[in-house]
Amino acid sequence: MFGAIGTFVYRMRFAVIGVLVVIMGGLGLYGLGLGNHLSQSGWFDPTAESSKGSVVADTAFGRDHRSDVILLITPPAGTTVDDKQFGAKVENIVDELLQKYPSVVQRSAQAPDSTNQEAYEQALRNNQEIIDPFYLKDNTVAQRAAQDTIRSRTFTADKKQAFISIGVAGNDDTAVLANYQKIEPFLTGVVDDPGKYGLEGTRFQLAGLQPVAGAMASGMDEDIRRAEVIALPLVAVMLFFIFGGVIAACLPVFIGGLTIAGSLGIMTIIAQLTELNIFAQSVVTLIGLGIAIDYGLFIVSRFREELAEGYTTKAAVRRTVMTAGQTVVFSATIIVAAIACLLMMPQGFLKSVAYGAIFSVSLAAILSITVLPAILAILGPKIDAFGLPFLRRTKTKAEIENGFWGRLSGWVMRHPVATAVPTVLILLVLTIPIGGIKFGGISEAYLPPDNPSRVAQEDFDKAFPKERTEEVKLVISYDVNDPDSGAKIQQIADEANKIPGFTKQFSPSADNGALTGTYGFNGPQVIQMSAGLVNRDTAGEAVKDLRAMQKPAGIQMWVAGTPALVQDSIDALLTRLPLMAILLVLVTGLLMFLAFGSLVLPIKAALMSALGLGATLGILTWIFVDGHGASIANFTPGPLFAAVLVLIIAIVFGLSTDYEIFLLSRMVEARQKGASTTEAVRVGTAHTGRIITAAAAILIVVTGAFGLSEIVMMKYIAYGMIAALILDATIIRMLLVPSTMKLLGDDCWWAPRWMKTLQRKIGLGETILDDEPDAKVAGVGAGTRGMRAGTLISEVPTIAMPAAPRAAATVSAGAATRAIRAGSAQRRTTDREAAQPDSPRSYAQAAPASGEAVARSGPSQPPSDRRRALRDDRPGQTLDEIEPVRERPARTARPTPRRARSDRPDTGRWALGEGGIRVNRPAQKPTAHNPAAQKPAAEAPDAPRRAAPRPAPSGPQTPQRRPQQQPTQQRPTPQQQPPAQQQPTPQRGVEGQSPLGRRPDLDRTGKRPLAASLSPEGARSAPRQVPGTASSPMDRGLSPDVAASRRGARPAPGETHDERTSPRRERSDDSSSRADRHARAEETPGENRQISVQELLRRSRSGE
Repeated sequence: MFGAIGTFVYRMRFAVIGVLVVIMGGLGLYGLGLGNHLSQSGWFDPTAESSKGSVVADTAFGRDHRSDVILLITPPAGTTVDDKQFGAKVENIVDELLQKYPSVVQRSAQAPDSTNQEAYEQALRNNQEIIDPFYLKDNTVAQRAAQDTIRSRTFTADKKQAFISIGVAGNDDTAVLANYQKIEPFLTGVVDDPGKYGLEGTRFQLAGLQPVAGAMASGMDEDIRRAEVIALPLVAVMLFFIFGGVIAACLPVFIGGLTIAGSLGIMTIIAQLTELNIFAQSVVTLIGLGIAIDYGLFIVSRFREELAEGYTTKAAVRRTVMTAGQTVVFSATIIVAAIACLLMMPQGFLKSVAYGAIFSVSLAAILSITVLPAILAILGPKIDAFGLPFLRRTKTKAEIENGFWGRLSGWVMRHPVATAVPTVLILLVLTIPIGGIKFGGISEAYLPPDNPSRVAQEDFDKAFPKERTEEVKLVISYDVNDPDSGAKIQQIADEANKIPGFTKQFSPSADNGALTGTYGFNGPQVIQMSAGLVNRDTAGEAVKDLRAMQKPAGIQMWVAGTPALVQDSIDALLTRLPLMAILLVLVTGLLMFLAFGSLVLPIKAALMSALGLGATLGILTWIFVDGHGASIANFTPGPLFAAVLVLIIAIVFGLSTDYEIFLLSRMVEARQKGASTTEAVRVGTAHTGRIITAAAAILIVVTGAFGLSEIVMMKYIAYGMIAALILDATIIRMLLVPSTMKLLGDDCWWAPRWMKTLQRKIGLGETILDDEPDAKVAGVGAGTRGMRAGTLISEVPTIAMPAAPRAAATVSAGAATRAIRAGSAQRRTTDREAAQPDSPRSYAQAAPASGEAVARSGPSQPPSDRRRALRDDRPGQTLDEIEPVRERPARTARPTPRRARSDRPDTGRWALGEGGIRVNRPAQKPTAHNPAAQKPAAEAPDAPRRAAPRPAPSGPQTPQRRPQQQPTQQRPTPQQQPPAQQQPTPQRGVEGQSPLGRRPDLDRTGKRPLAASLSPEGARSAPRQVPGTASSPMDRGLSPDVAASRRGARPAPGETHDERTSPRRERSDDSSSRADRHARAEETPGENRQISVQELLRRSRSGE
């Protein structure tokens, strides 16, 4: 399949580039508005008890907007917040906000109308309001009492700080955040320039859920811009030094850009169908860009290797897609399978990231085997343009395998135990800090310590500890007709107040923040009591204690609120994490088994990934929980966000397995070619060590740009990927993998017989390509010295690993004919002399000795495409010009045919065979000295010279299978027959060739009338040929000994074959064969003669 893809991409390269680039560009333009469709939701488990309680509360009271925006006010020194003039100036700010944005904020919530369901639901949707301690509607006693109650909650005891709660319209997180972004410029102007309202010296701060969420959204947008501005140029510079050319360096970056553009467009489409978390955009950019550049690196590197081996551009593209392209697709499948395991988690955040990563990795693989090969097909050898020669030098296979990585793996395998044991101990030591890991939820602590929104939130929590924005809520449903319902609710409040760790008492009183409403239009009554936590780290214990309380009969209670949502999400993740890990190992292990046919390799890869993953988590715990380097990285130590931890596990496991695939692919390729396990490990490590290290370095640069993020969650992912990549590309791949495989030996490839049978039937596996000499430009290959002789190419194997024996390859007859015609006169003279029987100079002498490799053309390229591959779409050039060779031995080329003129008149009857019908015997091997053969035979005075045959046609020729020798019946030779049966008969001959271009011995239908052309004596003595021993068309350019060695042993002198063959494949054009036939004609004048048509008719009439 991949061969067909490579061929199609080469043939339709311009169309492939045009169509896919236009599609990706269109998706990129459509994806520019992705940020407007993303949500702040998805952090929690929607099936948990806390989520159900939140739904009940929102249905009964509407969305709680009291924590949306908090405007914290600190007057200048000497002024208190209860000053009337100061309050009037602050109230002007609120009035202007209401006037400018009436659809986003409102003074007070609408009272629900219990008589109209539509009005009731509308009031719940528009229940946002402004809690303003400076607003006094009238001066009545009730109004002043209500105002005093509000001020007791919004003013500090020393009257030095106050806050205004601003509810923002919206029934979900996405709508609320979008509306907040509308009023954010106005509020930011107030914070930056309070003097505009006559409040010089007053400090305004923005706290609350939406300012924190907005700061995170802005930080993620900045991360993407940073990656585009910093990461991409740095990656391009690294690729320039890796490839040594500007063009080659830009191609992976171009594929990365197309991948990001297409992924953002697809994510925008998905956002119309389901809710996507805002965090997904940054993860898509991080993973998509890094993976796409890595895949582009592998494809371009393999293409340059194929060109360095001497292949034409077409063959190099096809072979690249068949090898590196297949590995890229399989690697993408592994990563997609690993990330798809996130879909089993309940959080929408993880599902959003999984969607984005799956589509970005898939697009990276698709573009890497379509657009990138199409560009390479256009560039061809110009891939190395605009570069430095000393950087773009391509090493030979021997140089690669004897380079740093080959020597290192060789040293490791000479000391396997001394290398493996310390390496495993180091990884286990790095895993130790994981014992102190702590989990938490998302909060303002994920912003940098100096972020204004975080500072404002921390100041607000200190000044108003009882009004924390993250409260634990007790949502209680009761029967309004139950007279004991009030006592039961108070009993629950009293039991809850016995639990320590809360900032205030739970109370059913409205003065203490309790809410009362109806679940639905005519449902049961619902009451909500809330209290904040003194320490967020104790949320888990507090939630468990509240849920363990005894509930009175007829009461249904849910523990909700942000701390409960966080704790339930952590519990859900930790509960499903073992199942996800098992599924992750099984899926990736199954795919690796189907690819490599080994049961040991997937288990080894899983253990290696587990060691690397454990070390990575230990490093993250040591940094982010224990706080080492917190001041340098500008973050506050704290619990790890559980959802991000699960994401890191999936990504790191997928990446480590990805690099394992690239390494094992080369090892399996070497193993299939006959290398031992030790040699296969050395070859695989040598060929992939540099590429894997370069790919890891590039991905580290990309993730490093995100490591500069202000969002601690992005730091988690970036630092985790950097640690995993460094460990995987150095300690694990360089030391642990070679030493472990050396210790395992041949057991690395073990699997039960039934599993291997299943793997072969399914058909997955690595594509191991044979060398294709007919698709090469001879003399260009770095590790191959090709010698072409019409149909034979000998390949000198590299010193790293002997190649498997190969059969002969074929070259199109048209190219060979052009090469002969372009030869010099001296070469033609040498070829004629080499073709003589006494000096049989042939390419059998140039063939490799016993045990050496002989190249053959693999099935990857059809014969019809070989001529075009050889010519490389450059008509008018000869084979010598296209394929120069280093050593050109003497050819056994066909000499120029001699055209004999007959002494009889030409009747013009070309249809019946001009010059009569020729009867030939098979060419025989040169025999020992025979005095009778040297005696010149008497030639009939009227016998003309035989017309020489034409050269072989110049069309493509296909190799014939070597025939098996069949027993033949011995017939008397011409020398053994009585002289009376060998009567010379005058014959008629004509000049060589028909004007129609037909052979002289064929009629108009292209057939040879053998039966009619033979005399009774000739019919008895003529040999019959067997189809199984027909000579190959490729034998016509070889000397007799080479042709005999390719077709099998010829009969000894005096013996004949009882064989039958097609007339078109019977003729031999070798000059030595013609010399043998002339010698036999002189020895036996009555044999091998030509009978004219008139003589044939005369004999048939006379009954002779």
